[in-house]
Amino acid sequence: MKQSLQLKLGQQLTMTPQLQQAIRLLQLSTLDLQAEIQEALDSNPMLEVGEDDNAGSDTPDESINTPKDQPEQSSTKDSDSEPEPTASAQEEQSGVDRNSDDSPEGDWGDAIPEDLPVDTSWDDVYQSGPSGSGLSAPDSEDNDYESRRGSDESLHQHLMWQLNLTPMSDRDQVIAMAFIDAIEDTGMLSMNAEEIHESLVDELEELELDEVFAVLHRLQQFDPPGVASQDLSECLLIQLNQLPKTTPCREDAKLIVKDHLLLLGSRDYKQLMRKTKLKEAQLRDAIILIQSLNPRPGDSIYSGETEYVVPDVFVTKQDDRWTVNLNPDIAPKLRINDTYASMVKRADTSSDNSFLRDNLQEARWFLKSLQSRNETLLKVSTCIVEKQRGFLDYGAEAMKPLVLHDVAEIVGMHESTISRVTTQKYMHTPQGIFELKYFFSSHVSTDSGGECSSTAIRAIIKKLVAAESPQKPLSDSKITTLLAEQGIKVARRTIAKYRESLGIPASNERKRLV
Repeated sequence: MKQSLQLKLGQQLTMTPQLQQAIRLLQLSTLDLQAEIQEALDSNPMLEVGEDDNAGSDTPDESINTPKDQPEQSSTKDSDSEPEPTASAQEEQSGVDRNSDDSPEGDWGDAIPEDLPVDTSWDDVYQSGPSGSGLSAPDSEDNDYESRRGSDESLHQHLMWQLNLTPMSDRDQVIAMAFIDAIEDTGMLSMNAEEIHESLVDELEELELDEVFAVLHRLQQFDPPGVASQDLSECLLIQLNQLPKTTPCREDAKLIVKDHLLLLGSRDYKQLMRKTKLKEAQLRDAIILIQSLNPRPGDSIYSGETEYVVPDVFVTKQDDRWTVNLNPDIAPKLRINDTYASMVKRADTSSDNSFLRDNLQEARWFLKSLQSRNETLLKVSTCIVEKQRGFLDYGAEAMKPLVLHDVAEIVGMHESTISRVTTQKYMHTPQGIFELKYFFSSHVSTDSGGECSSTAIRAIIKKLVAAESPQKPLSDSKITTLLAEQGIKVARRTIAKYRESLGIPASNERKRLV
């Protein structure tokens, strides 16, 4: 084998740190972007938050200007979100400032003795101010209520709080805690009373099953109504028993829930009327009462944190034209710190100067990446709005088919870039707030040779089901026929798939009594 030297020409894409940073910022959500900006502010002394529009560097590549043409929805958010302090509040503020400016000798110099006795302490001479717990003592009940009803309270904590307020013997408390530990997040028991009895026989001497049921009945009176139930029928019965006796159709509803819940679930109303000997009007009123109950009482105790959607883009209509503006509140205005930037010396190779020069370069890269993210987001959003003007004017039924490839060709970017931009980014429109990916959907052919979006088909199905007769709901085959009359060719199995994605039950489960 003979060795030789050869020259080859080729192209290779290298992922520079700047490009990696730009791609990472591009796919971040609003909350993640804010965290990334805060981290950059904490780690890079060259970056700072601009206080006003006129402040900052004169060079355009060293600052990020947020859009000034913000829509009406976001304009009130800035000026009206924080009320101005009242006169009394201003006086208190000025009073605090004045106290902080006074010399220590003026207030404390005469009161503090030069020497304290050896056997005395500071608290013997001066009375300490009230502690934090002492300040909240008068409102301890209110504070305890707020802590109990906080967003981080679980169902188990809520039940344990009620158990601590319920007078019980030590023996009954052991049984009650065993039941509470067996309660699922839905409020239903994962173990019945017999299983709880078997698990406590070795711990409690001469434990009777009636004693276990007695404790269970006390727990079933806790909040929320229907908690600690062994099955659905018992859960609904507990809630019905807690209603006033004068509630209309209360006894009829109890009869149905106790003995004929399976017939109600299968919506066999004829058989239900025959066995309960109720007329159609009475059965209808009883079913309405049953439907007002909560089959999952534990869900009423909210244990999660509220998540708010912050739109990245605002879409408004001005002079019969749709305009797209970035939300200026999603990220602070950043700029280069002029003081630190002026300390950088080109010819200096000291460690301090190298540190400042490196941070200055990183700050400029970060600002350029943010600007690139904003420009790309605005460009993609504008393209989506241009394609989906029918949706903005008339709603989901006018949604046009759109895929990532269509937008990528228009804006001159790769499909992967469009995918990153539209992930976890939200658009505020007159129709509501939607993720950018919501505007992308596949298409279905029509008889006229055109195309219809799958999102539009879902909207039509939802509209047809909302207008159907409760006594004779539309089947999937009937919906297929109705769509065919409008020129939309959709298979029955596709209708079933779209209906399930909308959370609409089958026709036999939608049947109601008028």
